[in-house]
Amino acid sequence: MSASRLHRVAVLVLEGAKPLDVGIPAQVFTTRASMPYEVRVCGATPGLVTGGDGLSYSVAHGLDALAWADIVFVPGYRFPDREDPPRAVVEALVAAHARGARLAAISTGAFALAATGLLDGRRATTHWHYARALMARHPLVRVDENVLFVDEGSVLTSAGAASGIDLCLHILRGDLGVAASNHAARRLVAAPYRSGGQAQYVPRSVPEPLGERFGATREWALHRLGDPLTLDVLARQAGVSARTFSRRFVEETGYTPMQWVMRARIDLARELLERSERSVEQIAADVGLGTGANLRLHFQRILGTTPSEYRRTFTRGE
Repeated sequence: MSASRLHRVAVLVLEGAKPLDVGIPAQVFTTRASMPYEVRVCGATPGLVTGGDGLSYSVAHGLDALAWADIVFVPGYRFPDREDPPRAVVEALVAAHARGARLAAISTGAFALAATGLLDGRRATTHWHYARALMARHPLVRVDENVLFVDEGSVLTSAGAASGIDLCLHILRGDLGVAASNHAARRLVAAPYRSGGQAQYVPRSVPEPLGERFGATREWALHRLGDPLTLDVLARQAGVSARTFSRRFVEETGYTPMQWVMRARIDLARELLERSERSVEQIAADVGLGTGANLRLHFQRILGTTPSEYRRTFTRGE
């Protein structure tokens, strides 16, 4: 998507909406010089919407905002398994999708998207506490309760509130590039990248200190992507055996250590392509991939495009 035009974001607040879920897309995509987005918070009708956790929302827009938006966020709401949203809301979501808007759910907002039928036959996720209820209420949806978010192109879903930040940053990365996403993450004091395939929570059999140590190892690796990073090097830094590190790293992130390192290197390459004039060969050396040919190979495999085309896309119009 072009970074030069204004992207229109609607945040649809339903009865019982959870405050953090509402605030995440509103804050991530807030209009500012570095963020070409305009946000409108809306409800089934303009006016007061009773939220969850003792808060209510005064929204200026009704469902007309969905006809205006390029992206529609549906924050989580209380008791999603009891009944579907009002028919007018469901129809407006379907119409927005048919017009070409992307629909993105945070947490239990997935139930509202499922009510449209647009998730039938597609992968989706929601908060782990409600995953079984989503399966029971909408059996045609392929619910994956072990991931942070799922991107099915025009419909996206995420798990609990924190993974809503991951989903928003993922969308930013696709719209504006890695540099803009990382800038937003720094502003939010959030992790710049957690993959959609990462588990919603670390299995109980993994001691908490180990999870913290692995987080420190990932941070350590992100500052040394230009160096040789083998499984043995990472495991030694984490203070565990290579076999233990590999097995539990997959449990914690959804990737093998070397898959994660490769994606981190490609992400760094993306940022350098966006923000510098260094050649593809120079960038390949900077990120630890050695040669331009190697960078092009993995760039195409992971992103489906070339470094040169990516650079043209995210520097056009600047």
